[in-house]
Amino acid sequence: MPEAPNASRALNGPDRGTRARVARLILEKGPITASSLGERLGLTPAAIRRHLDNLTTEGMIEARDARPTHGVRRRGRPARVFGITEAGRDAFVHAYDDLASNALRFLARSGGPEAVKEFARSQVADLERRYKPMLDAVPAEQRVRLLAEALSNDGYAAIAGQAPAPGGGDQLCQHHCPVAHVAAEFPQLCEAEIEAFARLLGTPVRRLATIAHGDGVCTTHVTPRGDVAGGEIHAPATTSARRAAGGGSHHHKDV
Repeated sequence: MPEAPNASRALNGPDRGTRARVARLILEKGPITASSLGERLGLTPAAIRRHLDNLTTEGMIEARDARPTHGVRRRGRPARVFGITEAGRDAFVHAYDDLASNALRFLARSGGPEAVKEFARSQVADLERRYKPMLDAVPAEQRVRLLAEALSNDGYAAIAGQAPAPGGGDQLCQHHCPVAHVAAEFPQLCEAEIEAFARLLGTPVRRLATIAHGDGVCTTHVTPRGDVAGGEIHAPATTSARRAAGGGSHHHKDV
């Protein structure tokens, strides 16, 4: 993908308010069609097209053909969806990223790696506490979808679907990570999140890709409950740990 160092210019100018809303919605909802964007924002087809063209030119977003739903191909030209680019994500980097990184570096120096790990777990504890009653109230086979909906409501732009063969199971994709730049230096944040997912879903999960390590999506494989031996949930191997052990990179599939 070509670099777009001046991508933030797309959020300036007389239309910056509306254009920023378009970009933010694409960031939060993941790949989305122009018509859906127009409906959500109350914009005419001509207006939404103008904003999408400008955001594409500036490198904030990119267009691609939508994937067929459940493998069913419709006649005619494939629908086009718009997704955020890495440059687009960078334009939305929170101002406190540097402060958070500095604070975690200080914590690592003063308390060691375990202190950072405990901090990371405390950060996801509230999320886990809020989600648990909701997930416990539905059958196990519905929990991945409900978790994706809950994460999307919190701004993670998550979707759930079937994992590609041969392993089977479910797959959870998060198109936005609000702490990606910090997690790139402190993978304990990702590890704490994935541990929480395993507890919430009641089955082992495995992180296949992360935005923090340069992937386009945070992809998590959820083990089918029937494949869990003895009913014990083990902490999953993380992407960073596998790479450090020489496991190489992992490919993911958008769902």
